[in-house]
Amino acid sequence: MTEKNVYLPKVKAIQRMALYQTKSKFYLVGSNNTQTSFRVLKIDRVDSKVLEISDDKTVYNTKEIRELLTMIDVGNRSKVGQKMGSGLTKTVSAFGLAGFVRFLEGYYIILITKRRKVGVIGYHTIYKIEDTAMIYIPTDSKEQHPDEQRYLKMFQATDLSSNFYFSYSYDLTHSLQYNLSNPVFLQQNSMEESVRLSDVPGMESGQYNYIPKYQDKFVWNQYLLTDLNDIDADWKLPIIHGFVDQSNVSIYGKPVYVTLIARRSRKYAGTRFLKRGANFDGDVGNEVETEQIACDASIGSDNMGHYTSFVQMRGSVPAQWAQDISKIQPKPQILIETQDPFALTAGNHFNELLSRHGSPIVVINLVKKKERRKHESLLSEEFSSQISYLNQFLPEKHRIQYIHFDMARCNKSKEANVMRRLSNIAYRYVKQTGIFHSKPTSYLHKQPEWQSDHKADLISSSIDKDAELGVLLRQTGMIRTNCVDCLDRTNTAQFAVGKCALAFQLHAIGVLKEPQLEFDTDCVRMLEEMYEDQGDTLALQYGGSALVHRIKSYRKLAPWTSKGNDIMQTMRRYYSNTLSDAEKQNTMNVFLGIFKPEPGKPPIWEKEYNFDYYLHHTKPAFVPSPLTQWWNPALLDHLPFSMDIANKPCIELTKVQNSQESSEDYYHPFELTVLQDLFAFSEINHSVRDYMPNFTTDFSPFSVRVRLGKKREEMSSSKTNLSMKNPSVAGNSTSSTTSTEDDSDQSGSESSDSDPSFSEQNSLDGDFSNGLVTFESLFPSMKSVYGVELSRPDQEDMQLYRRNSALSRDSGPLPGRKVSATAVPHPLARPILRKRVCPIPVHDYNTCLLPPISEASKAIYENYVKVGEEGASEPSKESMEVYRDYINMFKG
Repeated sequence: MTEKNVYLPKVKAIQRMALYQTKSKFYLVGSNNTQTSFRVLKIDRVDSKVLEISDDKTVYNTKEIRELLTMIDVGNRSKVGQKMGSGLTKTVSAFGLAGFVRFLEGYYIILITKRRKVGVIGYHTIYKIEDTAMIYIPTDSKEQHPDEQRYLKMFQATDLSSNFYFSYSYDLTHSLQYNLSNPVFLQQNSMEESVRLSDVPGMESGQYNYIPKYQDKFVWNQYLLTDLNDIDADWKLPIIHGFVDQSNVSIYGKPVYVTLIARRSRKYAGTRFLKRGANFDGDVGNEVETEQIACDASIGSDNMGHYTSFVQMRGSVPAQWAQDISKIQPKPQILIETQDPFALTAGNHFNELLSRHGSPIVVINLVKKKERRKHESLLSEEFSSQISYLNQFLPEKHRIQYIHFDMARCNKSKEANVMRRLSNIAYRYVKQTGIFHSKPTSYLHKQPEWQSDHKADLISSSIDKDAELGVLLRQTGMIRTNCVDCLDRTNTAQFAVGKCALAFQLHAIGVLKEPQLEFDTDCVRMLEEMYEDQGDTLALQYGGSALVHRIKSYRKLAPWTSKGNDIMQTMRRYYSNTLSDAEKQNTMNVFLGIFKPEPGKPPIWEKEYNFDYYLHHTKPAFVPSPLTQWWNPALLDHLPFSMDIANKPCIELTKVQNSQESSEDYYHPFELTVLQDLFAFSEINHSVRDYMPNFTTDFSPFSVRVRLGKKREEMSSSKTNLSMKNPSVAGNSTSSTTSTEDDSDQSGSESSDSDPSFSEQNSLDGDFSNGLVTFESLFPSMKSVYGVELSRPDQEDMQLYRRNSALSRDSGPLPGRKVSATAVPHPLARPILRKRVCPIPVHDYNTCLLPPISEASKAIYENYVKVGEEGASEPSKESMEVYRDYINMFKG
């Protein structure tokens, strides 16, 4: 391969579906977006216990698929001469196949029947599932098992329209940095060994489409797709669960899209008190990976656009701990269930993080440290001792960095500034992990006055990791935040980290002079609402209610009326804990395939209470390695960079057939679309429309507002109403406690975990001190803003205005318009007593003909037509000389 190959993610060829049925088979007809090519999937309905699927590899056009369906219809008519459609019936139309599932009887097919666009990343579109259809496949009418319907209702209680997302061309299970990197290995199935792309026989230079290997940790329909191993990848649609939101930061008309993607892990997933700590494999409870993407939306190409991203995560303390909820009490006691002197659970957890993200792994622990009666502090001691033990065996430059900040105690202090402390922590460690930028950012070096005010920037940090990177920005490592529940305090801390990262992202794109964003700006208020929406959604999924303590609570800006809302949310959590927590956990176990119903065995609702513990805590696989070798030895060959990115596999590789496939999928040139109905106009939040004050002369989204602008209106019908979500996944039935996260003992001094080195960013993120507001400051005069002032028009201008306003009267009434005889004309429309001459000269053909057209004009016109038909020609020597003189003028 002499030339460098270009790898592009493949757009799934099947985006629309129609399910047809006969007495013996289901025919799932899939097509592309333009409905010009079709594929057929045949599903047998005779054998109820076995799923028999036949994938017809043939690609049909519109005429061929119509003839095929007609032939099937005619062949399945019971009588000769029956009308069309009696042998083949259309059941439902859909946009994707979620998978198949079986309980005690036959299989069900699950189809996505409604979708809604919620975000775009370049040419890639992200959809949210709005509705699904679940259809029973077998035709037998025998009596079903008595528990079949209960399992069906339990499965359907996991509402797929509650925060489930998919994309036809973008891998939502991986980060943007992973997706924009080229694949290295080809692995067509899990049983085969990976082959380097450079060693694939017949590999030529050029452009290739590839299908990535999805990260099954975040694929929530993984169990539903297990019976589709022999089916083409175009039929399989991975679905993630969590949160997706997108907003447009308009910088004087330049659109910068800020996207928030939260991926919830399906491993060790469940309700709040039933999924504490971690299992033996290192999968922690409430594990959510949050990615913040900022990109220049004026350029949609993957190769030409500017894309930046930053990844962080939340997750429970990786240890074997739980809370005793057998007794109803405000604060269930925290128990360390299993002593782990060699930190095997934490070691497995951090080994995976190092493999996926690289180093350094930064742990921000927000759990209380000093208490009168030990409660949360047990977790702090356990977590700190585990990290100290694990760091003994890692090279010093790749060790886990541990920061403890007693956020609840700090918030109780009268003079405390929680957000300032969090901002300082974020600024220090975001510089260490860095951000990802798809383009070189060499212009950051051209600001010596900025570098003199800061000790280190992202470029110098990147060069410290690897001198070959130069001006390329890559995120290595990640920031991991946790408290007890990973809800209220964690969400506020993640907002502080995200705010600092967004400043670096906008600075790297080139729209922000310095990596600094102040509170009370349109941009930060927009980001704050995005993180609060994310916090509410994740809290509903895991804790049964929305956030109790919001970002404004820690900024000391929350109104006193918010206390009532806090009480209501606490009562809702308590209700969820006592009534429906165990049922929701059983529902998730059935949906994820952790528990598989079997005839003749007790159903899941008759199992003992601790049965769920053994479902998720299976015996770990024995790996013959020393206890000191808790991390993968192959990591050292790649750290501080991600080993997963360095060994990125793909499951399919094909030569590019249509280079415009991505743009056609995004722009939909085959559809007639109203401009106002486009996603960029109607759905996405806009910093000018939704956050900027109505009366302002400063249109920058980075300016601090003395008076807060209009707040975003209540979520429209297209937005998700969090309080109406289905209990099983959206979180109206989870466990909780009557106490909030911020209940803190008042004894003892404030946590002494402050670091004096954090003062390097003292100038950043300062709170805006509100001064006196006057009428002149809110509504400045035209003279003070534009330097001119309106004056009364003179007599000559008034005369000209009357002349023009009288044209409508002189031209006569409009057709169909009735003019009253008694109508009084406008005083400015008084007739002017002099003959009016048309100001536009009109040629009189009766007296003089037009002059003949010159040969030069004909040549210009003929050349104009020729360029339109054949394209541009080579410029003349005279034109080239003019162009060279123009260039040399700037060089000189």
